[in-house]
Amino acid sequence: MEIRVGNTYYNIRPRLLLIVAGAALAISLLSTVIYTVQAESQGIVLRFGRYVKTVEPGLHFKLPYGLDQVLEVPVRRQLKQEFGFGAFGSSNPTQVVSADEQDAERSMVTGDLNAATVEWIIQYRINNPRAFLFNFREPGETLRDVSESVMREVVGDRTVDEVITIGRQEIESEALVRLQAVVKKYGIGVGIDQVQLKNVNPPIPVQPSFNEVNQAQQEREKSINVANGEYNRAVPRARGEAEQRISAAEGYAVKRINEAQGDATRFNALLAEYLKAPEVTRRRIYLETMEEVLPQVRSKIILDDKASQPLPLLQLGAEPKRP
Repeated sequence: MEIRVGNTYYNIRPRLLLIVAGAALAISLLSTVIYTVQAESQGIVLRFGRYVKTVEPGLHFKLPYGLDQVLEVPVRRQLKQEFGFGAFGSSNPTQVVSADEQDAERSMVTGDLNAATVEWIIQYRINNPRAFLFNFREPGETLRDVSESVMREVVGDRTVDEVITIGRQEIESEALVRLQAVVKKYGIGVGIDQVQLKNVNPPIPVQPSFNEVNQAQQEREKSINVANGEYNRAVPRARGEAEQRISAAEGYAVKRINEAQGDATRFNALLAEYLKAPEVTRRRIYLETMEEVLPQVRSKIILDDKASQPLPLLQLGAEPKRP
């Protein structure tokens, strides 16, 4: 068999041609039979468009030439969707929406009929790839709609102050619980891991006024905290001083009572001795009293009972010598 290439003729044996054709057919067959599922995914095998099985990561075989199709679903990757904001170019096609849709998503009305702009994200995993692919035509868009509906419901149950300031954590927790319940009820095939609020603000025209109110509230809280600090310092100190004075007064009272009881006991004992021997007791009392008084006297003049007066004995021109 001759084959012309340009002006040159080549003789090719039919057997060699069959070998080359068979090799090409085998390569083509292998390329459509062998497939690989990535480590973070599961493969959903479809035969003539109908579900056949779910395969784990690794090397697998299928029917060739499009009889079997394999859809990979990232079941081991945490996915997220951003609401009211987002940067384009992510691997998840339903992670963000257009700028106009973002404006509509973040515009909400609170329970007290005030407007607020709410931005949030949800993080989820696909835990049932078959349900995720076949229960809904657009599961990612359905999840976005469900999340937006739940968030509007939760925000609509609260005042604007709660949404913007003190109620963020409670909103996240309640939205997570409600979203998990709705997703399970609808059978979307995903598990919600987290709902997180990002920027929550009043509408742009009233933001300066709202910031002034927030600043006034912060200054009020600061003043309250300072006053509470002073109270916590002054009151315990005053209580401590009061308890110290009370303890000192109680101790002094106990001391005076004990002294009075001791004096009374001593007087009663002395009275009993006096009744027994009045003269002896009187002399003893006199001597004991003089024993206490005389050491405190600087000058002492001792006279007998016959001396008329002490003047001749005193040296008036000189200072008396101290003992």
